[in-house]
Amino acid sequence: MNIKHLLIVALLPATLAFAPLPDGKYVSRAVQTEFFSSTPAEDIRATNNTGTGTIDPKTGDVVFSIPMQGFEFEKALMQKHFNSNKFLDTQKYPKAKFKGTITDLSGIDFTKDGSYTANVRGEMTIKDKTNPVSTTGTITVKSGKVGIESKFPLVLAEYGVSFESGKPSTNVAKTVEVTVKAEFATE
Repeated sequence: MNIKHLLIVALLPATLAFAPLPDGKYVSRAVQTEFFSSTPAEDIRATNNTGTGTIDPKTGDVVFSIPMQGFEFEKALMQKHFNSNKFLDTQKYPKAKFKGTITDLSGIDFTKDGSYTANVRGEMTIKDKTNPVSTTGTITVKSGKVGIESKFPLVLAEYGVSFESGKPSTNVAKTVEVTVKAEFATE
């Protein structure tokens, strides 16, 4: 094998790492996830801009992965409680995952600028608990880029997060509002 062949063999893995995704999937490496809890005692809001996601325009498959320690709170103590083993235990369960499908894919044209309503059905996993999730969102196509936005309720007890007594039982809502926003592009 000559030096030219060795170079090709050596550089092939690096080249593949930057190759476009097959089948024109859309990718986002900055999925914004926000949750909001409102009780008479206080409102709690946390934002995370470190999620990743993919949309397959041919099949309607959508996947999101959200690093749980990426949530930022207004108060440091809230963030500490959120990450603790009494709440989300983010050391043991570092990611939330959603895997689903756009159920009305035929009504969305990823090649044409516009705003489309999308119904999505799938499964959310948090703390190794997986539950079905159905929601409606908006997909916006503009100049070859795809934006999504969705807002849906999440019942904390369904994911092993519940508070029977103490301050958390009055300060944290039983159902939180989750908002997901992202800009996607083909790679």
